[in-house]
Amino acid sequence: MNQKVKHEPLWVTIFTLISLLWVFPIVIILYNSFKSKTYISSVYTFQLPNAKSFVGMANYTTGIDATNFWSVFWWTVVVTVGSVLLILLCTSMCAWWIVRVNNWFAKFIYVLFLFNMIVPFQMVMFPLSKISDSLGLNTPWGLWVIYLGFGAGLAVFMFTGVIKGLPASIEEAAMIDGASVPYTFFRIVIPLMRPSIISVAILQTMWIWNDYLLPYLTLDLNKYKTISIAVQYLKGGYGSVDMGSMMACLVLAIIPIIVFYLICQKYIISGVIAGAVKG
Repeated sequence: MNQKVKHEPLWVTIFTLISLLWVFPIVIILYNSFKSKTYISSVYTFQLPNAKSFVGMANYTTGIDATNFWSVFWWTVVVTVGSVLLILLCTSMCAWWIVRVNNWFAKFIYVLFLFNMIVPFQMVMFPLSKISDSLGLNTPWGLWVIYLGFGAGLAVFMFTGVIKGLPASIEEAAMIDGASVPYTFFRIVIPLMRPSIISVAILQTMWIWNDYLLPYLTLDLNKYKTISIAVQYLKGGYGSVDMGSMMACLVLAIIPIIVFYLICQKYIISGVIAGAVKG
């Protein structure tokens, strides 16, 4: 016990330094968003804003106008929230069915979900683009279905691990008392799964909010753009890039996902552990 306490400050120091390395790029983006694009280069990137380079909120104003930011922000919210809710609803019900039915067909479906996690995206991205156009899935709500397909593997894997740890006797007692299957699932099973549901929601939200390739391949870009796509339009001719406006837009894009993570972070460790114990 004493040896453990003795080494604890060392580990705290090590992991604090590692965490600072992860935070450092975000800090660079933040203070560069207040600098003139002339001073955001290989020479001046790491210099803090000074009297010459500081431009105040000009980069934010330019970036918002150039990208029509609030419109693309809204479509990003629609894509992210709709996709995450659909993933949570469908995969939690599917995982519950897989665990409670537990026959050869349910096990086969579970294996297919695991296989979904290991298939490289590059194998399917070109057929996916063609199929999404053919089926009319090139809209934000059509993208919900596509994200469901790609996000279901991890979610089902985590949820099945959690449900295996839940006593079936609680559900049986509810059904004996006359509870319907939907009532049992939504009023008994879902509250018990809350930490894992929040964990999956965090992981899926961070992935979908920051995703570039899937919306770029499937959305009708003449009508809909997400933030990650709109930022690319800050590039000018001959390879020029308005780095100041780009940094400002990146800061605006980062803030919502950081706030969401900070609010829900206390659930992520317990949810991941719960999904791994019985998986």
